Order: sequence, then structure tokens, then C-alpha cells
Amino acid sequence: MKVDLNADLGEGCAHDRELLQNVSSANIACGFHAGDAQTMLQSVRWALAFNVAIGAHPAFPDRENFGRSSMQLPPETVYAQMIYQIGALKALTESEGGRLVHVKPHGMLYNQSAQEPALADAIARAVKAVDPGLILVGLANSESIRAARVLGLATREEVFADRGYQADGSLVPRSQPGAMVESDEQAIAQTLSMIEQGQVQSLSGEWVKVKADTVCLHGDGEHALAFASQLRKAFAQRNIEITSL
Repeated sequence: MKVDLNADLGEGCAHDRELLQNVSSANIACGFHAGDAQTMLQSVRWALAFNVAIGAHPAFPDRENFGRSSMQLPPETVYAQMIYQIGALKALTESEGGRLVHVKPHGMLYNQSAQEPALADAIARAVKAVDPGLILVGLANSESIRAARVLGLATREEVFADRGYQADGSLVPRSQPGAMVESDEQAIAQTLSMIEQGQVQSLSGEWVKVKADTVCLHGDGEHALAFASQLRKAFAQRNIEITSL
């Protein structure tokens, strides 16, 4: 059994370089919610050094709230913003002899596009316009995945090791209790269930079917490196191979 393990990069965390040694794919912030040209370039160089697949991590223009505020922007505005962000990281990656592999929206852009068809369509169109060979990463069973497939894009359905799920398969909003899985043991058990059994238990008790092509490891947590080590150990014990997209 194989699975991709991804982490967000270039968002101001002090241990990005160390985290890269524990994952197979990196989602690099493109400046709208975090990062800038220098952090993007440094992240690209580290990813290439550790043979980690490089992805763009575009967001709403919301640095004040780290891209976690809901926004209602016209689809064509989002389309232009996506091309701007993805194109910038693609150019930086190629300048270092690398290749941009995937796109994973960040924060509220990710969550809204998982449920809003027009937003999901705008993002998918932008990804295809930049490079039809790019993979779109989105929440399992979401509008994001549907929109990408309609346009013929390759997709990877994502699950979260340390996030709570609702009965409809969406993530529990960070503003609500249960948004984060606080116990490492519980997070590992949840991850293994999603990979091996294709299901996750929601906060209300229902079992939700998911497809775990890639697992998100949040690098901004206090124990990110320690948890990454525990997760890798659990994967090894179950003969789950970590491999990039």
C-alpha cells in the first residue's frame, strides 16, 4: 500500500527544512496568505535537495488572518489570482531546474472550494490554464475533485491526520470544538483507518467514506516533527510506503 504524505511550507515555521525530510510532497505558500519570493525560492531549493515533490499552495489575499477568513470573490477574480500565484511558484521552481507537480489551495479557499461549485471550477480552470499536467489536490469527495475531473485534470484526494470530520465529509471549522485531533494516538488511528479502510468517523459518530491518496501533515503544530516521526513509524509497521504524487 502506498500513500503520499504532504506538508505546507514557507509559512514562517522555523523547522521547515527538518519537516521536509519526513514528507514526500510540499505545498509552498505563494505570498497571498504567507511567504514571499525569497521564502518561496528557499522552499523550492530545500524540496529539491530532499527530493520532495513541489506544489503550489495558493490562497485568498488574506495575510492578516493567514488565509482563514471566508471571502466571496467573483470567480474570475479568483481565477486570475490563482494563475498569478501558481505561475510565480512554477517560474521559481523551473529556474532551479525543478518541476511543479501539484496545486493545493490553502485554508478557507480550500474549504470553500470543497463545497462551492463556482469557486471549485475557477480554481480548476486556472490550474489547467497554467499547466494541464498539474495535479489538483483537494478534500476527498469534494467539489474541488469533481471540478478538476470535469476538466480532465489529474486529482489526488486528501485526508487530514489531525482534523475532525463532519458527517458530510467536510472538516470541522477551526472555530468549533473538535476541529483538531489533540491526541497523537487518535490522529494516527484515524489516519490508518482512512488509508486502510477508506473511512473516517465523524464527530457525531457516523462513518464517512474517504479515499486517501495523500495525507496532510500540519507543519505548524507544536509537535509537528515528533508527530511526523510517529506517523512514519506507524506506516512502516503496516507496510504503507510513503511516496510522492
